[in-house]
Amino acid sequence: MRTLYVRIIVTTILIMIASAVIAFVVSNGYYQYVLKPQNDEKVTHIAKNIVDLYNSSEQSIDDYLTEVTDLGYSFYLVHNNGDTQAFGKSFESKDLPSNVIKDVLAGEVYHGIANYPWRLFITGFFDHTLSNTIGVPINENQQNYALFVRPYASQQFGEMRVFFAIIIGLILILSFLFVLISTRWIVKPIQILKEATNKVAAGNYHLQLPVTRKDEFGQLAKDFATMSKSLQQTEQRRQAFVSNVSHEIQSPLTSIQGFSQALQEANLTKDERDHYLAIIEKESKRLSILSRQLLTLSQLDREDEKIERTPFELEEQLRDVLSTLEWQWRQKELTVEWKVQKTIINGDPRLLHQVWMNVMTNAIRYTPEEGAITIAVEKTKSEVEVTVTDTGIGIAAEDLSQIFDRFYKVDKARTRKESGTGLGLSITKKIVEIHQGTIIVDSKLASGTTVTITLPQ
Repeated sequence: MRTLYVRIIVTTILIMIASAVIAFVVSNGYYQYVLKPQNDEKVTHIAKNIVDLYNSSEQSIDDYLTEVTDLGYSFYLVHNNGDTQAFGKSFESKDLPSNVIKDVLAGEVYHGIANYPWRLFITGFFDHTLSNTIGVPINENQQNYALFVRPYASQQFGEMRVFFAIIIGLILILSFLFVLISTRWIVKPIQILKEATNKVAAGNYHLQLPVTRKDEFGQLAKDFATMSKSLQQTEQRRQAFVSNVSHEIQSPLTSIQGFSQALQEANLTKDERDHYLAIIEKESKRLSILSRQLLTLSQLDREDEKIERTPFELEEQLRDVLSTLEWQWRQKELTVEWKVQKTIINGDPRLLHQVWMNVMTNAIRYTPEEGAITIAVEKTKSEVEVTVTDTGIGIAAEDLSQIFDRFYKVDKARTRKESGTGLGLSITKKIVEIHQGTIIVDSKLASGTTVTITLPQ
């Protein structure tokens, strides 16, 4: 199974291998272009010193070179007549062009280390071959010799090679072990989140994630917990919504069913029959209003910000709404104070008409007889503020935070009497938000209510 744990381990190992290969290639290139010329120069200097020391000694060349090999050098001596002698560690390859030997016998210096062929994955530092030497002329008893010198790296750096090999081996082994351990530590929160996701998918939103890390995984766990809580609240609202819809529909249906059965009785008077029919008509209208509002909310949820904006005169629309409600506010002998100036705004006239209708209807409905309603409009360069203030019964502080919830009713009995559904302010708030506006309700019991709606100009 290609889990994240396995992916991280495989990826890390591949990165380590690739890094080692790249590092070797780069290091080899550095050796070829920087260290190899320096090594050639150093060995050349050593070879010339060996010759100078021999010239000042009284030993034979064979005895001298035999002693010097103990210092970690290999020698290859070519006589003028073509005879050869090897001292120290034997060379792995003795292939050497004849013209090189002739040039050294003639007094030239052979720079085999500097001219050693370059190979990508094989460094020449440890190649113990005759072509990878320094050749210098040497003389004994008036006879010329060609002396080829090479440090025996394996002898000089043997312990260090083992030491570095152990270090590199331990680094690789410990790196793999730490990768296994650290990867499990990294992946563990994801496994916890995976299990939590399965629980959320099964409908269990009560989660306590045991993740206290301060990195991105910790933040992800916090965001997941927040999402789970939000889903839980959404599910609760959905269940409450379904329950409220069922209740709102069941109540008028029960009334219609009961009074329909009562109408089938033969001994009813005309007044009783008319009364029952009026109740059925009223409950039918409530069902119709409820279905329209539910359809409106559904459409608004789908439309969101996709509305057709057109410029229109706000003052005219507010006046039309007030005229439509004139019979209601005149019947209660309410005083309407008009503080509206001509203002052009961009928006959906049909939706905003419903906003003013809902707000003004509530103001009229919950304002006692001979009360007052004030409608005002103020505008700035970027915003238009519409305020509807009444001297009605007001709203308690504990209810203000919930008045925009769907089906929420401050006074169940009163709202029921007034044929309210508890959806008007929800629709109003949704329409205002679609227009990138805000709605604020300020109210106190027995002190009236002020609804302030702010829309972009």
